[in-house]
Amino acid sequence: MKLFAMLRERAGASELTLDLPEGASVGDALASLSELTGGMPVVMAVNREYADADVRLSQSDELALVPPVSGGEVVLVHVRVTADPLSVDALAAVVRNPAAGAVVIFEGVTREVEALEYEAYAEMAEEKIAAILADVKTEHGLTAVAAEHRVGLVPLSQPSVVVAASAPHREAAFAGARAAIDRIKAEAPIWKKEIDGGAGGWVEGTLP
Repeated sequence: MKLFAMLRERAGASELTLDLPEGASVGDALASLSELTGGMPVVMAVNREYADADVRLSQSDELALVPPVSGGEVVLVHVRVTADPLSVDALAAVVRNPAAGAVVIFEGVTREVEALEYEAYAEMAEEKIAAILADVKTEHGLTAVAAEHRVGLVPLSQPSVVVAASAPHREAAFAGARAAIDRIKAEAPIWKKEIDGGAGGWVEGTLP
């Protein structure tokens, strides 16, 4: 992995080697680098293109860890709708920032039933959630905000949705995370079905 500017100085080298399991994603790689980044907002370039956290990595990929560039800033709104299990640590790493004194994480987990099955209009859901997060970031003065929602079968006690918000102070971080999850549940085109002992049914909701 290539390093630049302040990251190169921290590491004392312009390149380092990552030891990741097969099928690891950009989010996994970023989580493994949390000690090096130390809360600095970063993005990863894969084969010279900026990559989202869910992009899968292969051994031949050229990776670069990119700190904030002169004259710009790292994009600080992150959204993903996925069938993969959600990682709280990876999402927390997305919103950590040296300007943030508080990071709040919300997990919505399956409870009381064997599993929940989620279905989504994924493309629209990602766009809608991105718009919600952008609004919440501005309204509450957040440093960064991110959300990931799982689709498919989510077993008991596993997270179906994770929201992460960072802010200079805890009041804003708590309020931003609460506003984000409330609006996601009310507005994103995502549906859930309860699965319990072979029975189940769609959970009644409201129109956005």
